[in-house]
Amino acid sequence: MGCDSLPERRHSVSTRRFMISSRSIRNGYASFDGELFNHIVRVLRLSPGDAVTLVDEKANEHKGVIDQVAKEWVAVKIAMSVEAPETNANAARITICQAIPKGEKIDLILQKGTELGVHDFWVFGGRRSVVRVRDDQRNNKLERWNRITSEAARQCGRRTIPAVSWFPSAVEAADASHHDLRLLLWEGEREKNLKSTLAGIGRPATIAVAIGPEGGFDPLEVRHFAKHGFQPICLGERILRTETATIAITAILQYMFEDI
Repeated sequence: MGCDSLPERRHSVSTRRFMISSRSIRNGYASFDGELFNHIVRVLRLSPGDAVTLVDEKANEHKGVIDQVAKEWVAVKIAMSVEAPETNANAARITICQAIPKGEKIDLILQKGTELGVHDFWVFGGRRSVVRVRDDQRNNKLERWNRITSEAARQCGRRTIPAVSWFPSAVEAADASHHDLRLLLWEGEREKNLKSTLAGIGRPATIAVAIGPEGGFDPLEVRHFAKHGFQPICLGERILRTETATIAITAILQYMFEDI
């Protein structure tokens, strides 16, 4: 690979998993630099001979060992590649449509949602959101949010990485949804709860759940989501924090539709 290998060294620790692009694999080797190199070599201090598992964007798994470590890049020799298994046909693909909350709450939502099996996240600017994302901040925000889901997928052993998309407002988010089942978590709904809404319906292939920020949805947003087929529901008498609502609704839906 163009430089001398370091002495081989084996460790008894469990095999580390990393999310990669299939474009980094060529002629039986995977090589990468940048943040992944830094994480493998300088943070985890892995070295030649250490076993690793690489998962690409198609959820294919590649098992191998670190072959060489250069000054700015690392090469992995691929020993075996396994195609992605068939996905659970019964599992619904859940989209969390989240109004951006304050502080680092969005990080928690993305991380825990990924661990629970959310298919993708639509983050939007709510009328009552305190945080505002300027146009010049959007790309950096999206890059960071997608790094969070990638790292969460790696840590929980998930083969697929949920994509994170940005919508300027509830209008664009609602307009883009064509999911089989569309739910709106709204504290103003007093009669219709999740249990009654799901009673008697068939198993949807896709589900979208709209969740407001700390101040909840503005009535105009509620009307717009409802106009686009979102059913306002409550999760009981208690008002949940926005980050708690995401975790609760995802876990319930995964249980109901057989992915847990």
